[in-house]
Amino acid sequence: MSETQSTLQLILDSGEKIFSDHCDKKLLDQAEAGVFAENLWQQIVANGFNQLGTSGSGTTAEEMYAFIMQCGRFAVPLPIAETLLVNCWLEPGEGLYSVGVVNNGQIIDVPWGRKADKVVGVQLDSDVVFVVEQPAVVEQRVNLAGEPRDTIALPDDAPTVDVGLDPFAQLALTRSNLMAGALQTLLDLGITFAMERTQFGRPISKFQAIQHALAIVASEVAAARRAADAGVDGLQSERFIPEVAASKARIGEAVTVAAEQIHQIHGAMGFTHEHRLHHFSRRAWAWRDEFGNEFHWQQVLGNHLAAVGADNLWSFIATRG
Repeated sequence: MSETQSTLQLILDSGEKIFSDHCDKKLLDQAEAGVFAENLWQQIVANGFNQLGTSGSGTTAEEMYAFIMQCGRFAVPLPIAETLLVNCWLEPGEGLYSVGVVNNGQIIDVPWGRKADKVVGVQLDSDVVFVVEQPAVVEQRVNLAGEPRDTIALPDDAPTVDVGLDPFAQLALTRSNLMAGALQTLLDLGITFAMERTQFGRPISKFQAIQHALAIVASEVAAARRAADAGVDGLQSERFIPEVAASKARIGEAVTVAAEQIHQIHGAMGFTHEHRLHHFSRRAWAWRDEFGNEFHWQQVLGNHLAAVGADNLWSFIATRG
């Protein structure tokens, strides 16, 4: 195992231990009720996970996005992806940071904006972001999964910073990785339920229809994981935008297929609040629409391929980097 692989495995193993100990259904239910997971956040800070990917951390962007994918696998109810990006864009700090989209003089859809020490506003097709210290909450809202998505006031004199690489696309890539992680858990939950649930004297995993459904989900999970990795591989290359576009669009489609199949496998149980399934399927659905849904990114990819031209299309598709 190389040093890079060893570091990544250490990050993922440590993160899994923390999330397994702290991120249970009770915590997720409390988060939906508006309770901030303070103990979990302190564990993340204490272990330095809020600094992953920054220049002084000794870690890479690839390791940061792998950790974000793991956060999706546990449905971590914190703005970790946003904090990580802000620490990469600006001077790294120890606070809780978040990011939203600039719209009509405000910053909307800010994860946990009500708790953030700093909020950054991004714009479509712009490398420049707005930085708001001590953000003022205009409205508290939630997304489909019950995650806080607040509206923050954008002062006229808010400073701007050029982050150098399309921040909207970077945020879309975080959602790709979060969705890929959540899809893995959906598959795991489906397999476990099919093995434990009995019908006509045997586990439903023995029925061909259930096996077929699980195979469909497994293929979607594999495609999502590869699409997320391809987006990360495109960082700092001229292919970054089309790679993110393909990643976000493909994983959005995977969420649609996989969530439907897994809910059908669970039957009525999958639609109850008491079961854990909804914490992952609703997050996947919500993340699918954040920072450009699959239709938005399909259009971006289509425009890019059209600009490449018919003579160069196959070369572009068959070449990496």
